[in-house]
Amino acid sequence: MKTVKSILIKITILILCLIEAYPIFWMLTASFKQQHEWVSKPAYALNSSFHFQNYIDAWTRGHMSTYFFNSLVATLGALFFIVYFSVTVGFALTKMRWKMRKKVALFFDMGIMVPIATALIPLFQIYNRANLLNSRVGLILVYIAFGLSLSFFLVSSYMRSLPREILEAAVIDGCDIYRLMWHIVMPLMKNAVMTILVLQFFFKWNDLLFSMTFISSSNLKTVQTGLLYFETEFGAKNWGAIFASVSMSVMPLLFIYILLNRRVIEGLTSGAVKG
Repeated sequence: MKTVKSILIKITILILCLIEAYPIFWMLTASFKQQHEWVSKPAYALNSSFHFQNYIDAWTRGHMSTYFFNSLVATLGALFFIVYFSVTVGFALTKMRWKMRKKVALFFDMGIMVPIATALIPLFQIYNRANLLNSRVGLILVYIAFGLSLSFFLVSSYMRSLPREILEAAVIDGCDIYRLMWHIVMPLMKNAVMTILVLQFFFKWNDLLFSMTFISSSNLKTVQTGLLYFETEFGAKNWGAIFASVSMSVMPLLFIYILLNRRVIEGLTSGAVKG
């Protein structure tokens, strides 16, 4: 009976994996199709050859190179400050003792409950008066603001599991607060930091709402905003180039997750285990 149950579970998992993987497989094969194949064959048919010109058209005529650069600048710039602030604030609020500590921690936790849509109009008005519309700096600032709360929550949960005896031993040996932070705590938090980097990279790279709200210049559009208006670059729908651009936007996320998924799982679960 256990053998039959185990086989059924494995078959179910296999079917679910195929269902999840098929859209990616179809997207990749569609990105290599020539234009006439979309007319002469069904949409689900496999490509007869590998037409790499679709990727060249998407990268040059479709301006995907510009969109990629803008997304990388905004995403990596925001990630640096998100990790820096979440780790330092998380350390100060979980391992140090000072007044108002619990109220400041509550303030950061409440940020998770703020609906993004309710903040768009006030933020747009503030950005308009501060001349931050259509600027990478403005987009990076809003990415940082809405990424800090979740990152702080993950960091603080992980830091609470760190044995306090390790930190006390380092202080007894003459380690000051800065060396304690960067030479003792940070190496112990590499899984948590990696989790924040991967999760926030996914969120910022896939962002459409903020980039559409605060960016209107074509030369500053991010990948997701560029994909939204991609078909107009060709006058007619070049489906091969469209799917090539979508594939290029998805591949970095898929590649990063395949490489770092184990560290992400360890970072998400390690904070739940008391050290």
